[in-house]
Amino acid sequence: MGLFRIMEFSVLGSIEVTVGGRRLDVGGVRQRAILGYLLLHANTVVPTSQILGALWPGTPPPTARKMVQNAVSALRRVLSKPALRTHPPGYQLHIDGGDVDLYEFRRLARAGREAIATGDQATGAELLRAGLSLWRGRALADLVENGVRWSELTAIEDERLSALEDRLDAELACGRHREITSELEVLTATDPPRERLCRQFMLALYRSGRQADALRVYRRTRTALVDGLGIEPGRDLQELQRRILTHEV
Repeated sequence: MGLFRIMEFSVLGSIEVTVGGRRLDVGGVRQRAILGYLLLHANTVVPTSQILGALWPGTPPPTARKMVQNAVSALRRVLSKPALRTHPPGYQLHIDGGDVDLYEFRRLARAGREAIATGDQATGAELLRAGLSLWRGRALADLVENGVRWSELTAIEDERLSALEDRLDAELACGRHREITSELEVLTATDPPRERLCRQFMLALYRSGRQADALRVYRRTRTALVDGLGIEPGRDLQELQRRILTHEV
C-alpha cells in the first residue's frame, strides 16, 4: 500500500493531513489553498484556470501559473507523487474517499437518511450524529480566516445544516425533546430566521410543557424574518403556531 493510501485528510475545520496520527506540514497559505480546493474536487481533473480563479478571484498575476506549479511540486513532496497527478488541462488529487472527513461525513449522512426513510429514526439519528461529530469548525476554517470565499464552502455548510436538521427531526421522532432543547436554544439564537430550526425548537419546548416559551420563539423568528428579510413566516410555521395555541400538536 502506497503512502498516500494511509494518509488522512481533514477539511471540516482547519485543513490537516496526517499519517499514522502524525500531522504533516503542507506549507503556507497558497499550498494549503490548492490542496483544499483539490480535496473539495477529489478524484476529478481540476483545470489550472479553475485553480487560478479560486486563488485569485480578480485578475491573476502574470506569474500565477508558475506559482501554482511550484506549489503543486511542493505538495507532491509531502503527499507522495502518485496522489497528486498532472492531468491536462490541470491536476487531479487521487485519494480514497474514506480518507477524507468530508466524504465520510457525506457517507454517514446518506446512511442516516436511508435509515430514517425506512422508519428507523434511532439509527438514523445515531448515524447523522456520527457524521456531524467529524466537524471541528467551519470547513477549511484556516483558509476562510485568510479571505477564501469559495461557493463550495457555502454549499458544504448547507450540507452540515441540513444533516443537523434531519438529525434533530429524528431526535424529536424518538421523543428526545427535552434532550435537544438546549442545543436548539443556541442554534436558533445563532440563526434566528432559519424556520426549520425554529419549528423544531417550538415542538421541543411545547412537548416539554413549555407552551409560552414555544410561542415566544415564534414571535422572535417572525420579527427576524419581517425586520431582516421583509417576509412573514412560512405557512408551516404559522400553522404550527396555531396548533400550539389550540393544543392540537
